[in-house]
Formats: sequence, structure tokens, C-alpha cells
Amino acid sequence: MRAGTIGAPILAAVTALLVTRCVAAGSAAHSSHLAVQAQAVQPIPGGAPAPAIAPPDSFNATDIAWLHLMIPMTEQAVRLFDLALNKTSNPEIVSLSKTFGAAHRAELRRLHSLVDRSGVPYVNIHEGHNMPGMVTAADLEAINAADGAAFDRLFAEHARDFLRQSVLVVQGEQDEGGDADTKAFAATMAEAHAGELTRLKGVGQ
Repeated sequence: MRAGTIGAPILAAVTALLVTRCVAAGSAAHSSHLAVQAQAVQPIPGGAPAPAIAPPDSFNATDIAWLHLMIPMTEQAVRLFDLALNKTSNPEIVSLSKTFGAAHRAELRRLHSLVDRSGVPYVNIHEGHNMPGMVTAADLEAINAADGAAFDRLFAEHARDFLRQSVLVVQGEQDEGGDADTKAFAATMAEAHAGELTRLKGVGQ
């Protein structure tokens, strides 16, 4: 079951414990893990330890949490766009996937550059987690198994989920982030993704 959508007021509190048991279904359970924490990230049971939240200078815990969320979400979205190039004969989806794929690869480079500047090592603490808006490995498998109109519908559904959620989480960064460059880039991403949502209107339906 896909996790529920997390709204902007809750995501204003995105921090170190963002991923604790985030695979649990249901937005209520998931939301309880988003309380503000200024301490180090706790290790994920059975997984690699998450990096300590010790951002220097202008970066705070929300900046780091937002960057560490958006990188894997964007990576998975790029995999979705790449998949569409080989699976659909719908020229509109092919065109959108090429455009979106290039744009989101550029965003990934910028996200990583911001993490590098923060001085906090990047670790994918969300690997294997069914986050709202995340195109999971299971999602990609199911989408890849579909053909024709069914593929187009699933592609558009998951692309929209990712774009909507990425726009929502920006509010948390805007409200609680500390680094001006990160906040400005978050706003730029939100505007771009809102435009992409408009371009997806009616696609796959």
C-alpha cells in the first residue's frame, strides 16, 4: 500500500527522525515520525547508520533533512522517466519523459552540490522506504510489467504523486530551513514541478 500524502504543515517539521519506521502504512503513523529533532540521526535498524546532523554555518537540520529526502525521491523519479522511454509508444509521454529526465538530472546535481557545501556526508537513509511521493522499486517493477494504456496510466499516476509531494515538502524547507541558497533552490524546484504537473494534466487518462 502506498503511504499517504504528507501536507505542508507537518513537513515544516521534517528533521532527523524523518525515516524512522517510515515504511509503515498510513499517513497518521508516518506523520508521527516527523517531530523536530536537533540531535544526531539515529541508526536505522538493519541498515547503514545515518549521518549525524551537524550542519555548519547557515545549514540547519531541516535543510539537511530536506536535501536527504529530495535526492532519493528525485533519483527514483528519473528512473521512472527513463523507463518510459523504452516502454511506451505514446509520443506525448516520450517527449515529457525526455524533458523531465533532463531537468531532474540537473536538479540532482544541484541537490548534491548543496549537500557537499553543507559538509554533512550524504547517505541514502530512505533506501527501501515507502515514502509519500517516492517511486519505489516495487512501483517500478509493477509499472514495467504493464503495457500500452495501462503503462501510460501508471506512469502518469506515479509521476504526479512525486511532483505533488515534492511541491508540498518545499513548504517545510521554506518555513524552517536556515540556508538561503537551499531555500531559494527549493522554491525554484517547487515552481518547476508545479509547471510539470500542469503539463501532465490529462496524460495517461
